[in-house]
Amino acid sequence: MIQKTIDSIKPLDQKAIEEAQERQNNLTKPAGSLGRLEEVSIQLAGIFRNPLPAIKDKVIITMAGDHGVAKTGVSAFPPEVTPQMVMNFLYGGAAINALASHVGARITVVDMGVAFDFEPHPNLVDKKVAMGTQNILEGPAMTPEQAKAAVQAGIEVVTEEIEKGLDIVGTGDMGIGNTTPSAAIASVLTGKPAAKIAGRGTGVDDEGLQIKIKAIETAIEVNQPNPNDGFDILAKVGGFEIGGLVGVILGAAANGKAIMVDGFISTAAAMLAVSIAPMVKPYLISAHRSQEFGHQLMLEWLDLEPIVDLNFRLGEGTGAALGISIAEASCKVLSEMATFAEAGVSDKED
Repeated sequence: MIQKTIDSIKPLDQKAIEEAQERQNNLTKPAGSLGRLEEVSIQLAGIFRNPLPAIKDKVIITMAGDHGVAKTGVSAFPPEVTPQMVMNFLYGGAAINALASHVGARITVVDMGVAFDFEPHPNLVDKKVAMGTQNILEGPAMTPEQAKAAVQAGIEVVTEEIEKGLDIVGTGDMGIGNTTPSAAIASVLTGKPAAKIAGRGTGVDDEGLQIKIKAIETAIEVNQPNPNDGFDILAKVGGFEIGGLVGVILGAAANGKAIMVDGFISTAAAMLAVSIAPMVKPYLISAHRSQEFGHQLMLEWLDLEPIVDLNFRLGEGTGAALGISIAEASCKVLSEMATFAEAGVSDKED
């Protein structure tokens, strides 16, 4: 399934891009005056293969998983918070619930590897690979088979949402300690030292930050992930929710859907997805620049310019929700504004 998905990713539709660009240039405004809104609408035209793209069905897929490394002092919160926050998502009390409601998106919550046995819940998708990853300070986070299982699960989840009508997917995450594996992934792929990537995550103090940096360095030294093999990086220093998000990204791109990438953890997943399947990159839109220290370096590696910078460092898909709202606005500008000719307004050439 994974290889078939990768093989299905096509280049963006250049004709739709050119037609959208031409229309933008002829709308009743100076060409380029709406900046990123214009760029996003043109990109969406290429993704949707339609010069007048529209976003109707918006979904945030929030994937949860626990991490063995979380017990080593890399997070300000204990691992027990992961299942507690998953329950909070299910009962509508989290930031992502408020923001998804605000932008008219539905939320799909997925257990990819939480170290807790949930009771069946109609709004919880069970794709649990294992009860959390292993401690990356001592060996690989997961087996190669588990890494592929996580990616395949993500493909399955997004495919099911596409069958319900999904146009654009926002990536979200929950997992205490998951900025540590995300920083390790980024360090391996960018070649930058851990100290240039690691941030405070849930709010660790100076001592905690040094513990975290050392943990990332140790994980890379112990596991020796291959920087040219995204699956190897995922298996050795990743997380089940990160692998699931890789699958979501691959599956959405294969089906011609737009991907609104959230913050630090989601961007690490996007980096892995691009390393596995470079054709996926034009389908990615960066929602925001995280407050996490190394996020800008990760965005530069992906050659992505975030839509906004609101000093977020939460995850869950919160930034992606707001990004989706802006993407929807960009489509409405393109389709609902009049051209100079349609409005009978003189342009600068007249």
